Amino acid sequence: MNASNTVTFSSDRHEAEPTIHEDGGIELSVVMPCLNERATIGVCVKKAIDAIEKYAIRGEVIVADNGSTDGSREIAAALGARVVFIDARGYGSALRGGIAAARGRFVLMGDADDSYDFSQLGAFVEKLREGYDLVMGNRFKGRIMPGAMPPLHRYLGNPVLTWVGRLFFKSPVGDFHCGLRAFRKDAIERLELRTLGMEFASEMVVKATEFGLGVTEIPTTLSPDGRDRAPHLRTWRDGWRRVRFTFG
Repeated sequence: MNASNTVTFSSDRHEAEPTIHEDGGIELSVVMPCLNERATIGVCVKKAIDAIEKYAIRGEVIVADNGSTDGSREIAAALGARVVFIDARGYGSALRGGIAAARGRFVLMGDADDSYDFSQLGAFVEKLREGYDLVMGNRFKGRIMPGAMPPLHRYLGNPVLTWVGRLFFKSPVGDFHCGLRAFRKDAIERLELRTLGMEFASEMVVKATEFGLGVTEIPTTLSPDGRDRAPHLRTWRDGWRRVRFTFG
């Protein structure tokens, strides 16, 4: 891996006690990338911790902070998350650093904008326990709530990019870019994912297919995000990066 693709994270400044089984192992790490998510990070952390407790999962919540300046880190830590600090900017960078820091055998990743339902994590874990390596959420088989996805993304961007991925890589996945997904950490680490931006989501699916990992989907719900600022996603810039990755 060359230097431009290296992701580093500092030691944990805030350390919360994970839910640990008597054998000492953590089964699930919930990883949330974060950049100035003050309005929603607290409710996301709380939902994830509540779900871990509800399903009696040995787990932890990791917030992979990408340089927040709005107090997001402090909110997350106060609610029991473990905060790791990712130096390189980008969605993929934050997730790669968070995954590297995860102590669980399984990892569930989800955005910190309250658009995904972390209370559903039990269903993802069950599929991983069955032996699957990657469990994708599928918003098109589940529900897309009014206002949750711009029409351009819902009817053109996501369907077309998913169709291209399925055609060229024979992937079974019907929603390449769903931000709620879970996987075996060791299986995904073998893929040596390298991208730093939004195309990280596509790279994971493509390489999982190429490496012959066991992949399945479960319906999930996408809700309008709770941010009080514009989203980090840029339709044309990030769409082009995904296309360039697919054909690169």
